[in-house]
Amino acid sequence: MTRSSSVQRAQVENLYVEAMLLADEAHAAFAAQRDLGLGEDGARKGDALAQISLACESLKTTTRLMHIIAWLLHRRAMLAGDPGAGPGDSAARIGEPVVADWAVCASFDASLRRIIGASERLFERIALIEAGWNAPAATPVQQLLARLEARL
Repeated sequence: MTRSSSVQRAQVENLYVEAMLLADEAHAAFAAQRDLGLGEDGARKGDALAQISLACESLKTTTRLMHIIAWLLHRRAMLAGDPGAGPGDSAARIGEPVVADWAVCASFDASLRRIIGASERLFERIALIEAGWNAPAATPVQQLLARLEARL
């Protein structure tokens, strides 16, 4: 195993743990918010639009986290040498983010907004890592030319 692949493996494992913990936290937080919208008899109370907004943002956050987890699981398989997991697979790309509607989220509890924001930041981090891993490595000559250009 090369040093580069061992670093990537460690990154993937750490990010996977972070994503799974965040997914559990999101599930619990959205479930608690949904439960707060129920009356004692189990019937819905309060603003229907708020309940729909909560459901939509819950779905967006869950989708975002599932994309992250799928990408990380695919990377795990690639790093393990699984012949069924290749760099050309659709799962090898994180894709476009599912963004939160922050105008809607402004009405949510601070803890829920923190979770939504954390899931967006994790997605952005994964996208940056993917871009870095997929970028062609610069040769020593290219690095030297880049330093010379920077000085001019």
